[in-house]
This record gives sequence, C-alpha cells and structure tokens, in this order.
Amino acid sequence: MKRIVIAGGIGAGKSVVGDRLRHLGFTVVDADDVAHDVTRPGSPTLSALVDAFGSAVLGEDGTLDRAFVAEVVFHDPSALRRLNTITHPAIGVEIAQRLAAANGEAVFAAIPLYRPEHRTAFSVDAVWSVQVSPETAVRRLIDGRGFSEADARARLSTQISNDERAALADRVLWNEGTIDELFAELDVALDDAGLVRG
Repeated sequence: MKRIVIAGGIGAGKSVVGDRLRHLGFTVVDADDVAHDVTRPGSPTLSALVDAFGSAVLGEDGTLDRAFVAEVVFHDPSALRRLNTITHPAIGVEIAQRLAAANGEAVFAAIPLYRPEHRTAFSVDAVWSVQVSPETAVRRLIDGRGFSEADARARLSTQISNDERAALADRVLWNEGTIDELFAELDVALDDAGLVRG
C-alpha cells in the first residue's frame, strides 16, 4: 500500500484535495481531525494543555477553545512551540495507527505542518504539496473563513515558505485556478502514481 502525504499551508486547499480523494474512494487521514480527537475532554493531551496554558483554554462545555488558543499562539512564538511540544507527539502516534489500519492500494495523510522526519516516521512513499501564493491564501482566509487580514497574515507568518515546502515535496499541485483545474492536476498525479480512481 502506498502512503502519500498531502502537505500545504493554511488556505492552500488541502481539505479540498482530501475531500476529492475520499470521493474517489481513497482513505484520508487528516491531521486536523486527529488533533481534534486527541484533545477531546478527558484526554491526557487536553489535560497537559490546561496545565501549560490554564483553564482559559477550555470552553464552557469543557472542550478545547480552539479560537482562543489560536489567538494566543499565532501571536506568541514561544506559546506556539509549547502547544506543538504537547500536541504533536500524540497526533503523530494516532496518525501512525490510522495509517497502519488503512486498507486499499493507497492511503493519504493530510499534514499541514509536514516536516522531513515525517517521511521516515510514517513510512511515506511520496509527498504532494498543495500550494498557492501568499496573497491568494490571505484572500481565501478572509473571504472563505472570515479572518481579518492581520490574523490571516499572522497565521501564514508562522509557516514555512512555498519554496521550502516544495523542496520537501515530490510533487507540487498549484491551486491558483479553478477547482476543476486543481482536480485535473490531482488526476494526473494519481495516474502517474499508478492509482486507480474509484
């Protein structure tokens, strides 16, 4: 079974690609979904976050207040490092377990913060990076997710550049055009990988 990472920064279109792959019959392990699962109420990871940041990280229902945490960490590099130190190990373990449990000719892992060590840790066969220009990403975050421009740029500033991301990838899927154009690029990538679309 091939293991392929879908990487890309915020606003690039990883979720669109992931949804398309699911529609085509492939299993997709999404790191964002995993992050939600490992920080559920009662989890060791959530307890560690409360210890590190205080009870302010919890919403009224006892779940992680992601908007509050994002507001803190994306304007404070030391807080972001602390968050990542707590959450990344648990997320990594769960991703590895889900990849191992997958069936079919290929499984995809959507990993926004892809790092070189993931290739070995997850036994990755290829990395496909979904990319857009920073200005396009900012516009999409403002128009599609209701971010302020300042917040959108703050999020982008914490991530590696397109050049750095492309250097880690085996293939770049540019998402500056229409959805149909992105899907056409994805189809070519799947064909080149010898993967049959469902």
